[in-house]
Amino acid sequence: MAEEAKQETPAAAEVVVVEKADEVVAVEKAVEVEAEEKKVAEQEEEEEKKAEEAEEAAGGDEAAVIEGTGSFKEESNLVSELPDPERTALAQLKELVAAALAAGEFDLPPPPPPPPAKAEEPAKEEEPKAAEAPAAEEPKAEAEAEAEAAATEEPKTEEPKAEAPAQEEPKTEEPAKEEEPKAAAAAAAAAEEPKAEAAAEEAKPAEPETEEKTVVVTEDEGTSKTVEAIEETVVVAAPAAAAEAEAAAPKEELIWGVPLTGDDERTDTVLLKFLRAREFKVKEAMAMLKAAVLWRKRFGIDAVLAADLGLPELENVVFYRGADREGHPVCYNVYGEFQDKDLYEKAFGDEEKRERFLKWRIQLLERGILDQLDFSPSGICSMVQVTDLKNSPPMLGKHRTVTRQALALLQDNYPEFIAKKIFINVPWWYIAANKMVSPFLTQRTKSKIIFCTAAKSAETLFRYIAPEQVPVQFGGLYKEDDTEFSTSDAVTELPIKPSSKETVEIPATENSTVVWELRVLGWEVSYGAEFTPDAEGGYTVIVQKTRKVPANEEPIMKGSFKVGEPGKIVLTVDNAASKKKKQLLYRFKVKSSSESA
Repeated sequence: MAEEAKQETPAAAEVVVVEKADEVVAVEKAVEVEAEEKKVAEQEEEEEKKAEEAEEAAGGDEAAVIEGTGSFKEESNLVSELPDPERTALAQLKELVAAALAAGEFDLPPPPPPPPAKAEEPAKEEEPKAAEAPAAEEPKAEAEAEAEAAATEEPKTEEPKAEAPAQEEPKTEEPAKEEEPKAAAAAAAAAEEPKAEAAAEEAKPAEPETEEKTVVVTEDEGTSKTVEAIEETVVVAAPAAAAEAEAAAPKEELIWGVPLTGDDERTDTVLLKFLRAREFKVKEAMAMLKAAVLWRKRFGIDAVLAADLGLPELENVVFYRGADREGHPVCYNVYGEFQDKDLYEKAFGDEEKRERFLKWRIQLLERGILDQLDFSPSGICSMVQVTDLKNSPPMLGKHRTVTRQALALLQDNYPEFIAKKIFINVPWWYIAANKMVSPFLTQRTKSKIIFCTAAKSAETLFRYIAPEQVPVQFGGLYKEDDTEFSTSDAVTELPIKPSSKETVEIPATENSTVVWELRVLGWEVSYGAEFTPDAEGGYTVIVQKTRKVPANEEPIMKGSFKVGEPGKIVLTVDNAASKKKKQLLYRFKVKSSSESA
């Protein structure tokens, strides 16, 4: 903002003093720039003041919503522990699911029939026929004569008189082509006789077929057809019966690897998710479940899970890391990564890329559910989400549509999968906007959502997630490449009051090595380390000379000391120069000589 002011203000000054001398112009520019910078500084101070007020208000709201340091406590999924109304609702939902499966309501509708053939194709086929018509006129007489002969041969009980012309008819055709026109006319006249006889036969009432013919048909054709029918019945009867039996049995339907019906105890956990999402309104829960199953089939979840979407660049945007204090896996969303313009374009550059990003996000969630959640009644079946809004892209952008679409899909098809949603590094205006929306949220939803500004982000995270589980970038001590400490090595938290000093004593045995690491959020404190032997008259060894650590220092300080005699390592953190409370995180190990080797 200050830079924009610096660019716009000189331009305005030049218009006003365009006729003045160069020196006067320079002076006026400097005065205006200085005034603008002062104005910007005042605005920044005002924003910081508002942010601090928002932080205090946010801290009060959080304390009111959640008591203690534990994460959201999920309701029991054991049927025996459910209240009677909830147990009844679960039983009713099971009945509806079984009926829907039997009726095929979880199956996608059949694809629409193919469009009718275009009228142009028959027309194209008729064109060659029309072209061939003149050429076919010449043999037309032959075709008609043969058809008439076949008609006269059809009834077998006719006298042989009608057959003679039919046999002689082909003979009259050959001379008709070779003889003179007179012979052709005679042949044509002879051909008229069978036509007249055929017309007379058609006019007569149909005579019943003779018994002899019936017997022949029965022996020759009827018997063969009957045998074929019997053979077909024998061959087709077994598959047809199997198909009917298969159609009668309801098809097993799975969601997240859990059957919707049957004796699997995980089924209750899944169905209870949909019931809780709809406040145990059975019909609404059933509608939500059916819609979710059909969406999964249309979206092609199985294919998405197996797909290689080729987006390794997004590994730092959304990832799973550690667990909260109750054992829920934690998923981090770091939207500030999209400050990288190349990464932003790869994710949201066009419609195809946005669709791929959506599939990638759903794939990541599905894999997290399958790999990290347990749907058994006593298992962990939900997760904690941490969303970092620091340097996140503006709401208006190419990502807006896909973000809304993803949010809608998660709300409609993944009920009760979030135990807690923590927003960190939230701008003050975001917290103010949330206060306006808060009255419209249910108490259950509000109890899961936490907003905190940058100054309180780490402190808030530690209320729900232990520091050894929190990545370094968010104020914790977790590092992927740490060879000395792991998430199993607990971290101790120690508050440091303003204008005070704290010390940490680590007992050390003879012939051992002491290893430690510590972090003060925001630093701006003095830090030092020394070894003090237990023996009287021993000499104190300065391990780390006391010095002031600035805020931009390496976030974690590490140290080690090889001990030759019993004593203790003393770590000192002095907050004398600060008027703000600080938070110290530390952990250590004492390893024997054999372990050190």
